Amino acid sequence: MNVSRSEFAEINGIRLHVRRWGATDAPILFMLHGWMDVAASFQFVVDALGGDWQVIAPDMRGFGLSDWPVAGQGGGSYWFYDYLADVDALFDRYAPEGGLNLVGHSMGANIACLYAGVRPERVRRVVDLEGFGMPATVPAQAPKRVRAWLDDMREPPALRRYASLDEVAARLVKTNPRLAAPRARFLAQHWSKPDGEGGYLLLADAAHKMRSPLLYRVDEVMAIWSQVGAKVLHVEAAHSETLARLAGAVPIDEFKARFAAFPDWRERIIDGAGHMIHHDQPEEIARLIEAFCA
Repeated sequence: MNVSRSEFAEINGIRLHVRRWGATDAPILFMLHGWMDVAASFQFVVDALGGDWQVIAPDMRGFGLSDWPVAGQGGGSYWFYDYLADVDALFDRYAPEGGLNLVGHSMGANIACLYAGVRPERVRRVVDLEGFGMPATVPAQAPKRVRAWLDDMREPPALRRYASLDEVAARLVKTNPRLAAPRARFLAQHWSKPDGEGGYLLLADAAHKMRSPLLYRVDEVMAIWSQVGAKVLHVEAAHSETLARLAGAVPIDEFKARFAAFPDWRERIIDGAGHMIHHDQPEEIARLIEAFCA
């Protein structure tokens, strides 16, 4: 196993944890994790890389060992574009010259694709692992969305406690039955921490589970994607349960028509994998990343 190094960076008023693998003079791959995940999630892909790479992966704000931005009854306060501001500052720190190779999973893929559209001069390649955006919305949904957010403010969501590390690992396997037990155990150690009472807490702010009052405006997102100058590789599980859930009653081809906004886009479909595609097929993901970013 390639052992990572931990660093902390003061970014936009909070302390972000950054995990680094490889020699500091090697070409950089930035990896951005998904929702309710951590940077260590990329360990299996890093181990499968055959070339000489430096991998830099932050714990996004409110996840892993990074700070929660604002303490309060419901934990932190999260605005999606804060993630873009965080990675913008991190890229200034670790790769000020640009030429960025970005790999993102799920939420991290959405961050990477948006960033590549608002800073197109800085980004060289984007590898989008199971990043689809969100279902399109219409203005008539706004009253219900704001009401739901107010309800969450009154009764903030909470994350459950686990009796043992094995129970955390079992939870990961329940979410992803393809996950091998040794990998689940490794992830559990980075996904949680002792609660001081013999149990374990997830390393995430429960406020991430609050429903946003803001609508997802797919036309605005596509306008940003249309400005991406980098080549984009979309990698998707052959039977992605996440894509099916997001599309809902909309035909898959119709839902994915949004990707036509990217000027230079291609996709690869991976068998034997679900949404956590980088856990299920890390060797294939590593091969695709290296071939695309070489």
